[in-house]
Amino acid sequence: LNFPVTNTLMGLGAYPGTDSQFLGMLGMHGTYEANMAMHNSDLILAVGARFDDRITNDPAQFALKAKKIHIDVDPASLSKIINVDVPIVGLAKTCLRQLIEELEKNKAKIDQAKVRPWLDQIANWRKNHGLDHDMINKPSKSGKILPQQVIQSLYKETKGEAYITSDVGQHQMFAAQYYFFDKPRKWINSGGLGTMGFGLPAAMGVQLAFPKASVACVTGEGSIQMCIQELSTCLQYNLPIKIINVNNSALGMVKQWQDMQYGGRLSESTYEDSLPDFIKLTESFGHVGIKVDQLSDLESSMKETFSLKDKLVFLDVIVDQDEHVYPMLEAGRALDSMWLDKNTKTWE
Repeated sequence: LNFPVTNTLMGLGAYPGTDSQFLGMLGMHGTYEANMAMHNSDLILAVGARFDDRITNDPAQFALKAKKIHIDVDPASLSKIINVDVPIVGLAKTCLRQLIEELEKNKAKIDQAKVRPWLDQIANWRKNHGLDHDMINKPSKSGKILPQQVIQSLYKETKGEAYITSDVGQHQMFAAQYYFFDKPRKWINSGGLGTMGFGLPAAMGVQLAFPKASVACVTGEGSIQMCIQELSTCLQYNLPIKIINVNNSALGMVKQWQDMQYGGRLSESTYEDSLPDFIKLTESFGHVGIKVDQLSDLESSMKETFSLKDKLVFLDVIVDQDEHVYPMLEAGRALDSMWLDKNTKTWE
């Protein structure tokens, strides 16, 4: 059918992230093209999504032009937040197979000439405002490592094949934006629960389930301290997890909201002088710690981290504290109302 596809945060990997039809994640920190496509579409086929507030923003303004078809195994989820035109109760696999059978039986075809302007519009949105997926060797204006560069380096080193667990915050959003998941169940995070401290225990579970797999925990210096005592358990069970600490010396998502919504009045969101020495702390648990604060050393440090296949490695990457996650939806508005950077918004 050649339809464009987008995923929620929890759905990443359900559709190949490197496929040309994939628009990336949608919602609060979704890609520009995904949010614009959803807002301007005339048909939405939602499979297993719950239309939570991180996706719809303002439900009263969500995709008003679109006819909505919603497949979900739980009837209570249908039209709970967004009224849908065609509610379907059933397993995703069963329903999609039946849909394909019906399309084939009726020899349904899409008029590509009519669809082409829509696909061209999406391509234009991506060209003009899409994410830059080639930032690894581009020095930042501040001269500091950017979180995006950390995730891109991680993706390059793992070739997109690692299991990635995440804590909660900016690092979580950067990982969702810049790591391409081509297979399902490779991206493990707490979703709407928003649980800081989830990443390391989740990585332990994945590593125990798949002993030979490459498992990385993307975290921040705030989240990792919630369950850092589990480094002892990792040693006890010899779990060679790679911890990628995106260290901006701040509760980044809190700081971003304070910067953008409260005039930069920061309250209890930064703590440069009160953090532990993560390398010494990691080594005290019997593991390997590596610290990097220069972009020129990032790729070699990432390579060293994953070369130590039988050891837990804590890679502490010092990143720019003032780098925020964009796009970002403006609260209480439709999906086409986004901040593209601190000074650029898409609405008046």
